[in-house]
Amino acid sequence: MTRNDIRPVRHLIRGERTSDGAGVRLTRLLGHETVEAADPFLMLDHFDTERADDYIGGFPSHPHRGFETVTYMLDGRMRHGDNKGHSGVIASGDVQWMTAGGGIVHSEMPEQEEGLMRGFQLWVNLPARDKMTPARYQEIPAASIPVESRGNGARVKVIAGATGEGTQGPIDSGATEARFFDIRLAPGSRFEEAVPAGLNALLVVYDGAIVLGAVEKVAAVNVAILGEGGRVAFENAGSEEAGVLLIAGKPLNEPIAWGGPFVMNTRDEVMQAARDYQAGRF
Repeated sequence: MTRNDIRPVRHLIRGERTSDGAGVRLTRLLGHETVEAADPFLMLDHFDTERADDYIGGFPSHPHRGFETVTYMLDGRMRHGDNKGHSGVIASGDVQWMTAGGGIVHSEMPEQEEGLMRGFQLWVNLPARDKMTPARYQEIPAASIPVESRGNGARVKVIAGATGEGTQGPIDSGATEARFFDIRLAPGSRFEEAVPAGLNALLVVYDGAIVLGAVEKVAAVNVAILGEGGRVAFENAGSEEAGVLLIAGKPLNEPIAWGGPFVMNTRDEVMQAARDYQAGRF
């Protein structure tokens, strides 16, 4: 591979502090402004606080249609339940990949009254043909997620997709062919990974700092949406271990009509989703 094959930084995004649900404090890293550059990824929130008041209200029952939510807990415990009789707890290191599909009403509430609550929720768009598919869950405990140790000081937790070393994650991401890796990088170490040119890719730095290319430094908590190329490469830029999510997926290149908890292809479909929810048809 040539140096020109390394993906450059296309957009550097610093998240905005906001609140959602019943007053949960979080940092929004992707949203409406990034949907074209980050396709098929719609939204990415990062929560990281030891103050119970920042998370105790949780996310009471709310609907979704037309996309998937990926909840990745770094620290803490979150209980979820839905109107189809499914419930469980997402604990430290666990992943829940929920396909809302044609409609679901669910809640996400803290399973703790004190201590650190830290993690991410990613929204992944669904292609038009899959937007009305039945809702389903892929719930993966931390112990079932493979971790690849590389000789260069990198550990790669493989949640979705496969690495160039052949480690396969447990999540089936369907049409988006998503890759979701959590990379821990020792000081002075370098990480490099092939990412097919047909996928959009981004890096989320949540601990420490990294350098991409010669001078592009990205520190926590920031997102680098990458440009075209066949490989992703970066180095730890600090004296402490860096934590980085590598997220990539096949762009859908379809119209997006986004109305709150509904993401469809047309405004009429969003309005129909609202009517269906109000009529109890989810």
